[in-house]
Amino acid sequence: MRRVIASRPAADGRARRRYVLGHHAFEVERLAPGLHVLATPIGNLGDITLRALAALAGADLIACEDTRVTRKLLDRYGVDTPLTPYHDYNAGVERPKLLHRLAKGAAIALVSDAGTPLISDPGFKLVRAAQDAGYAITTLPGPSSALAALTVAGLPTDQFFFAGFLPPKQGARRARITELAAIPATLVLFETGSRIAATLADLAAGLGPREAAICRELTKLHEEVRRGDLPTLSHQISTSEPRGEIVLVIAPPQAGARPGAGDVEMLLRQALGRVSLKDAVREVADATGLPRRELYRRALALAKEESGEDGHAAPR
Repeated sequence: MRRVIASRPAADGRARRRYVLGHHAFEVERLAPGLHVLATPIGNLGDITLRALAALAGADLIACEDTRVTRKLLDRYGVDTPLTPYHDYNAGVERPKLLHRLAKGAAIALVSDAGTPLISDPGFKLVRAAQDAGYAITTLPGPSSALAALTVAGLPTDQFFFAGFLPPKQGARRARITELAAIPATLVLFETGSRIAATLADLAAGLGPREAAICRELTKLHEEVRRGDLPTLSHQISTSEPRGEIVLVIAPPQAGARPGAGDVEMLLRQALGRVSLKDAVREVADATGLPRRELYRRALALAKEESGEDGHAAPR
């Protein structure tokens, strides 16, 4: 059995440099000077690595997005290293302070709220500035929601493209989806519960009936993975707004694949519910490669069916 090591003052005045695992406390050495980019759990706090615990305890300072979030992790493992907030809104002010600490030989751990720092999280500019200044930079790999989602999605993993968050505004989002459509790799995206329905609708219109997986709250109590084609998933999500952290994994395009009549009709119905008939035809044509004349005929029939009239549907 490992013995508990009594804490004692460190050379820099810190009361202790230790972490607690189970009922045992483990004393650690001071971390080497430099910037240590450290991955933390994406949900389940048990996913922390032993190396990460030793680094958190051995650092002089931990730079984190939200001190309240990181404090929960430190409290779980009995770590009392000082915290300082570092995020997109204060980076311009805080980055020079952190670089000044590094210049004096400090050991700083950089963490995000969850997962691997810099992956759609702040930190790139700090790492770049520390690198340019010649300070040592060390990575402590660990959890990543993007990789975790890939492992459970059941989609090809030989090539994948991480696209982060799509733009929140619909016009920019559709334009970005058009750019992503031709990439011959599985797509990995982040999204929030409040925007997932709109995003899936645009993905279905822009990418067609590709296979996809909605990976929600990975490693947490309410973990959920929904699998299906984009139009089906879009329809399911349109009736309920999921909560929590979401990763979308989307299959790569299939060369020469043509959507069936049912898929085309679903895409047209969804597009007609959001945009004008002309724009709906354009969107579906771009996504499927089908002739616009054929799609216009189908869309017009659907619009008449929805309106219950014999004449043309009212313009939007």
